[in-house]
Amino acid sequence: AALKLAGEKQLPVLLNFTGSDWCGWCKLMDRSVFSQTQWQEFARREMVLVTLDFPRNPSIVPAKYVGRNENLRVAYGVEGFPTYMVVDSDGKTVLGKLGAAQEITPAMFIDQLKDLLRFREIEISKRVKTLSPEKGKAYRQAIKAYKDTEAQLMKWLETRPVRNDANLKIYEDYLTRLEAAEKQLGEF
Repeated sequence: AALKLAGEKQLPVLLNFTGSDWCGWCKLMDRSVFSQTQWQEFARREMVLVTLDFPRNPSIVPAKYVGRNENLRVAYGVEGFPTYMVVDSDGKTVLGKLGAAQEITPAMFIDQLKDLLRFREIEISKRVKTLSPEKGKAYRQAIKAYKDTEAQLMKWLETRPVRNDANLKIYEDYLTRLEAAEKQLGEF
């Protein structure tokens, strides 16, 4: 039902993997972010929310959802709680993953989400429409440069490089390239 709604409204989905009755960080996020008006107004307009609860008390989640929740936890590689997976309206494209923070506010969490959402094709297209054709093309190229560099960094990190001066230089180069791409994106 959530994916159908997300598809109809072209909204991203926030999958909230939580342990509502035992996870201290989950309770902190509920108290500091999700119960706040600023978050609720943003979420109502900008996202489809899905809570996938893994409580210790089995009476909290109906039995028919326990298996579904576990299947989604495994499918998205969730290993700790809370985990907030952000997927596009197709339900397949993972836009990113967020977690909890001790001093988090609704505004901070919203900013983190907006940072992930800016790479949705629908958001890119909206932005391009506000730019001249040349700037629109440059904007798309800047996004591609950022995403390509980020993907290369992730692929390199998956090799679990040995910690040494040469690899530190490679890592710092990736960060420099990401910062440059981020700066370029900020110019649009």
